[in-house]
Amino acid sequence: MAPQSDDLITIRGLTVTFDGVRALHGIDLSVARGEALGLVGESGCGKSVTWLAALGLLPGRAKVGGSVQLEGQELVGAPPAVLDRVRGGRIAMIFQDPASALNPVLRLGRQVGEALALHRGLSGAAIRAEAKRLFDLVGIPDAARRLDAYPHELSGGQNQRVMIAMGLAGDPDLLVADEPTTALDATIQAQILDLLTRIRRETGMALVLISHDLGVIAQTCERVCVMYAGRIIETAPADLLFAQPLHPYAQGLLAALPPLEGVRRRLSPIEGTVPDPWDMPPGCAFAPRCPGAVAACDRTVPHLVEARPQRRAACIAVRPEERPAFPERARA
Repeated sequence: MAPQSDDLITIRGLTVTFDGVRALHGIDLSVARGEALGLVGESGCGKSVTWLAALGLLPGRAKVGGSVQLEGQELVGAPPAVLDRVRGGRIAMIFQDPASALNPVLRLGRQVGEALALHRGLSGAAIRAEAKRLFDLVGIPDAARRLDAYPHELSGGQNQRVMIAMGLAGDPDLLVADEPTTALDATIQAQILDLLTRIRRETGMALVLISHDLGVIAQTCERVCVMYAGRIIETAPADLLFAQPLHPYAQGLLAALPPLEGVRRRLSPIEGTVPDPWDMPPGCAFAPRCPGAVAACDRTVPHLVEARPQRRAACIAVRPEERPAFPERARA
């Protein structure tokens, strides 16, 4: 698929191998300017690895292949000087656990100030003034005093706001948020999501939200990519995906959610677990867990193909204008 003119970042055929074991199997996705893209799936599906690979943040033993282009500039194999300008400048990433991402022995103002000096060229009083502005922007109370605080003096929700402020310090075109609300209670989670939505609306930056929480994705994102075992297996506008998922795995994820309205029903969990990268089944990786798998699923790795306008799925049972119905397992 040829990159679109409004694509900010384009990933094609991205692969990652650790010590000879393939973890990503050719990821294709793109993010347009100002777009909010959700990346969902169980733990171990490759969501975080995709963006760590794209930004050159994986350890040296990882072998990365394919292409990651930021408005035509190739990032895979790019010199460290190029990646240093891109990371935090054009693309910022905030991580799941702010306690491990923040330096416990440095004041928060200094940590944000380092990003401002590196990516914006600020110095002296200008750094402190801009850091305070960012703290105010992300809703940290008593911002001037918090600049002199250490991470352990703030709550988990406030530290996550500090991480967002650091991400915004370079005025990025794209913010990648990796499970930014997992460790937070429901009230703080809602506040962080509202904050990300408001900042994206005010600044025009694009957002990639990595999460296993479908409710978080539905609330925040316009388009969704579903990942399983190192592959994207469905992509669609968020409203269409949640109304009628095409891939059996996406159907299973939604069936496992309790309904907020209407008659209560028994939840339907997806049996089994995501296969280990070194012990992948033949053919479709989801086949051992799929209630509608047939013999052909063990022989064929399905490709991500267009199944509807704006919708793509990787399942041999999904055909144009059809939705798979799997009343019972029919393994040969």
